[in-house]
Amino acid sequence: MKQRVGIVGFRGYSGAELVRILERHPGAEPVLMEHRQDVGEIRHSKARRIACTPEAARSEGLAAVFLATPAEVSMELAPGLLDAGIKVVDLSGAFRLRTPERYQHWYKEPHTAPGLLGEAVYGLPEFCREAIRGARLVANPGCYPTAANLAIRPLVEAEIFDREAGIICDAKSGVSGAGRKPSLKTSFCEVTENFTAYSLLSHRHVPEVLLTSGLEESQFSFTAHLLPVDRGILETVYFRSRQASSSAEVVSIYQRRYHDEPFVRIYEPDQAPDLKAVQRTNYCDIGVHFDAAGGRGVVVCAIDNLVKGAAGQAVQNMNLMLGFGETEGLL
Repeated sequence: MKQRVGIVGFRGYSGAELVRILERHPGAEPVLMEHRQDVGEIRHSKARRIACTPEAARSEGLAAVFLATPAEVSMELAPGLLDAGIKVVDLSGAFRLRTPERYQHWYKEPHTAPGLLGEAVYGLPEFCREAIRGARLVANPGCYPTAANLAIRPLVEAEIFDREAGIICDAKSGVSGAGRKPSLKTSFCEVTENFTAYSLLSHRHVPEVLLTSGLEESQFSFTAHLLPVDRGILETVYFRSRQASSSAEVVSIYQRRYHDEPFVRIYEPDQAPDLKAVQRTNYCDIGVHFDAAGGRGVVVCAIDNLVKGAAGQAVQNMNLMLGFGETEGLL
């Protein structure tokens, strides 16, 4: 028997991606939870629909629910679902930070379910796998921090970069990362043939990188850019090192760190991934260049913002929480 799992927000880009993945999952059956009426329809899905209430979820026998919703909606829905004995994977930023004060600082809004912040497990399996297995609430990482942390944390763990010089992360995302809700800045005429930077020095994903990578805010510079493509994230990370001697040496750090990880692919020295290598997959591809003479290093990391950056990683977390094989439905 397949385990039933609910999806709230199934009409959004990440929610629709969840439906696509779960409909081919060998052990899970998606159930669409109607939270509100919205424009548009999920295409080609015959999944069962129920009301978005804890009572309906419990009556349907849902093992878990995905919240592909804005943070304020996740804060509204998560407590009731958890009280009903249902595990929750939240794709918003509602539960990624540790304190309501930190959430208020970065999201500019008060947190309405602060009691869950201490319980929520950060859902980056490559670093938090065992905690995810036993969690009832998982905060799925943001798309930018997923790529940034996978690229940066091995450098921090190996203590191979110059902390005084810091790390620069130059990040670019496809337009679907902004969500499906119409806005002027993501309209066709604004995006096509254009390339823009946004949220300079104040992007709300920065604290996720700091929390997971072990960097201080003064050691990390992050700039997000909007690419005129539908999906994909490519991040270029710049660092300096007085210790590394070659690209091969830095690559070996990543190979050791990720040798058992099913969704992280490390390129040969002096090669770099692009968006097409990862689109519509749950892979994170990493390439390294290093100039020993100048002590300059560049790490290029690519993911699909809707898969490893959202829905795919959420299913990866669900697999761990419900006892499936971690790669089920994703390969």
